[in-house]
Amino acid sequence: MTESPGPSLPGSIGLSHVRSYDWPTEDGLAGGSPHVHLACTEAYVVTHGRGAVQTLSTDGYREHELEPGAVAWFAPGTVHRMVQHEDLRVTVLMQNSGLPEAGDAVFTFPPEVLADPDSYAAAASIPRQADEQEKRAAAQRRRDLAVSGYLTLREALRADDAGPLREFLRAAARLVAPKVDHWRKLWRHGALAAAEHTGARLDRLAEGDPADLESSEVCLAHPSRRDGYGVCGLRDEYEIPGATLPYGGE
Repeated sequence: MTESPGPSLPGSIGLSHVRSYDWPTEDGLAGGSPHVHLACTEAYVVTHGRGAVQTLSTDGYREHELEPGAVAWFAPGTVHRMVQHEDLRVTVLMQNSGLPEAGDAVFTFPPEVLADPDSYAAAASIPRQADEQEKRAAAQRRRDLAVSGYLTLREALRADDAGPLREFLRAAARLVAPKVDHWRKLWRHGALAAAEHTGARLDRLAEGDPADLESSEVCLAHPSRRDGYGVCGLRDEYEIPGATLPYGGE
């Protein structure tokens, strides 16, 4: 059995385990930082506790209850907020491992923060060299600022006005545009390469050639970091081939 590194996870997905924050915010709910992914679909596999996921899209505002066994997933462009009711824990699966870690998540900060890349980076970051209390405070400030912007978007949607959400998505796209060339390289060497490898394997199998199957392996990974301050909660991370330095994760 091979200890990681080894081949990427199936489909070149990313994997983490998250315990939702239990800090209350301005609307009285506890939970994570509302955000959107621009290039990756995300899935929650609920493993423990109870909670909800609130979503914003041009179709409106939705809330879905989360309980053990439930799976919820969101396409790029869906703003989502994890809400904690009772010790909510989820396994998070991310499409295109490497892209989320490279900044594919954009927080729902107020427009003036989104408009300035330096202000956005300062508000989104958690100092790596800080002590635990400082990291927790930075994560909570980040979450609260994202909730502030999110509530404005939600209230507009409830009034049948998708304009603020559309402007948020435009601002998010402008913010990440300089990163897209780097994302494209990660995608080509990750998810695209995995799909192309499957295609080549199918070609060989069509010829009755089992050569690849003789070099199979089993890999095992353990969390490389536990209880990091992620986007939505305390996060156990894995170092899997294709991933870059964590951006904070779900």
